Amino acid sequence: MNKHTLTTTAAAVLLAGVALTGCGKRESAESTAANSNDSVIAQAEQKGRDMQADASRGMDQAKQAGRDVAQDAKAATDKAGDKVADAVITTTVNAELAKDSSLSALKINVDTDNGRVALRGTAPSEAARERATQLASNVKGVVSVDNQLSVEPAKS
Repeated sequence: MNKHTLTTTAAAVLLAGVALTGCGKRESAESTAANSNDSVIAQAEQKGRDMQADASRGMDQAKQAGRDVAQDAKAATDKAGDKVADAVITTTVNAELAKDSSLSALKINVDTDNGRVALRGTAPSEAARERATQLASNVKGVVSVDNQLSVEPAKS
């Protein structure tokens, strides 16, 4: 082998080595780019799932807040309704007491709270006192009657 052939062969081997190295780097760069793209796609997908979960939690919280507001409104309406019902009961008990001849002239204070009626004042006899309890108990919506009437016979 002469010197020129040896130099040409060495140059060819060197050139082939450089070319192969360049190819390997290009494939490596393509592989890195593909992996990078896969990573970006995976991150974007995860971010999308996270945003969807956040939106779902937000909707759940909004629904619960709506239920809470509705429940509070119903409670307020029920409470107002209870006060109206108590006023109707008080008025009806007073009307029933006024119809009774033994009780009509007497001053009996009627208080109602959640359907529980309290009678305060005086009755001319034990029978009249018991009659007041019976009349109050017969009114629609009355849950119980607390008869605190004291018996004071009428003065002649």
